[in-house]
Amino acid sequence: MIELGRGVVLTAPANPHAPEVLTRDALAFVTSLHRSFNRQRERLLADRAERQLRIDSGETPEFLPETADLRNDSDWQVVPAPSDLNDRRVEITGPAEPKMMVNGLNSGARVFMADFEDALSPTWDNLVTGQWAVREAVRRQLTIQTDARTYTLNPSIATLVIRPRGWHLTDPRLQIDGQPVSASLLDFGLFLFHNGRELLNRGSGPYLYLPKLESRLEARLWNDVFVAAQAALDIPRGTIRATVLIETILAAFEMDEILWELREHAAGLNAGRWDYIFSLIKKLRTRPEVIMPDRAQVTMAVPFMRAYQQLLVQTCHRRGAHAIGGMSAFIPNRREPEVTARAIEQVRVDKLREAGDGSDGSWVAHPDLVPVVTEIFDAVLGARPHQKDRYPDAVIQADDLLTTAVLGGRVTEAGVRTNVEVALHYLAAWLGGNGAVAIHDLMEDAATAEISRAQLWQWRTHAAPLSDGRHVTADLYCQVRDQVLIDLTARVPNLRWADATDLLDQLVLADTFAEFLTIPAASQLQA
Repeated sequence: MIELGRGVVLTAPANPHAPEVLTRDALAFVTSLHRSFNRQRERLLADRAERQLRIDSGETPEFLPETADLRNDSDWQVVPAPSDLNDRRVEITGPAEPKMMVNGLNSGARVFMADFEDALSPTWDNLVTGQWAVREAVRRQLTIQTDARTYTLNPSIATLVIRPRGWHLTDPRLQIDGQPVSASLLDFGLFLFHNGRELLNRGSGPYLYLPKLESRLEARLWNDVFVAAQAALDIPRGTIRATVLIETILAAFEMDEILWELREHAAGLNAGRWDYIFSLIKKLRTRPEVIMPDRAQVTMAVPFMRAYQQLLVQTCHRRGAHAIGGMSAFIPNRREPEVTARAIEQVRVDKLREAGDGSDGSWVAHPDLVPVVTEIFDAVLGARPHQKDRYPDAVIQADDLLTTAVLGGRVTEAGVRTNVEVALHYLAAWLGGNGAVAIHDLMEDAATAEISRAQLWQWRTHAAPLSDGRHVTADLYCQVRDQVLIDLTARVPNLRWADATDLLDQLVLADTFAEFLTIPAASQLQA
């Protein structure tokens, strides 16, 4: 335990990069942000809980009547994009880990998002080393030496964007006035303190992705944080630019409002498809009519997901903001080229749809997909950096977002098995410090694990009928779990299977729905 000043205590294991990252001035900056804004963060989380109770009691999400004038006002727009964040036709994402950062920045994508959220298991070592790697990358001096080779940055690299953890998370290893620090403010504060001025001096700026927002008021809080942080560090107001992931059903009803609140710092919106599906299940969990079929059947082509994507593009382009499409999580399988060929064709269909709807770019998880998606957006954009002059002509109503029926959709035992496998494998890896896990040629992160465990809870709670006439029950879940464990422990013997199994059982078999799996999992996380 290290006391860093009045009321500030660090209880964390040693890390070789801590002297550069966790300086007293940097932690004092984080402390000032926490003391200024944590109380409002807690009030907004209480608002989330109260809203959930109303939804459980029958309230239906809708476009807010009180902000109709703002939505109908066609005159306002967000600030123009900075030059190095204006062409976003392909963005690659990955955990803020040194080797991944070098590969992502060198990938040929226009943007690389270094993730401190869903793709990073938040061990203290991962967090501090990730901040160090970001600091080194900003200064173009990130070099990684392994036994096999040396990894260095190319002369031309992707624009760097950082995703901090969401408002719902805290980090107990830094205590401020007896409270765990807001994880959002810790991640953001360290990044901005060390890199904000340096990025400006290099002709760029501190760019962010903001996760898990549920309302315009949560966006307003981020904007207030940005204004205060820029003033404290003597950085020009408006330097920070943020893209918001629309990955909750409630945020989908407030896209205009979120852009309005962040308008002097807004860079766009992103269709965070996996968390969005999870949010639909979570928010409407009491409603049997919202039972979704196997995850593989819930594609961006189904009506409610297509409505969400089209509304996002419409909203962004009305406001002069970038509209970024969803993730292609496929990882090429070099041992089975026919599998890769089929998957790349599915990626092409998905990205052609996004580009055709007017998206200005899209996400991939693997460098091999960068040229595939670049080719698709090059054909649509040509030399233009974006296509903000394009608007889908669909008229999207609230029911279009909330009617989750999938034509021909089925719940199958194979779907149950897949969800158990993904959730167990991911949890076991996450507890061991790995937050981005390759499973069956897909890069799975916390978002897809959340879908898996949420579907299992939903199916069990509502006794969803299987395609063979049986129903999903606790007994069926336990039978499938035991079968899957035999296979997993044989194939990957050195992960924390017992802890992962206990945690998944708690999540799936509980009467109440846990808001985020990372909250109960954090108590078991390795240091």
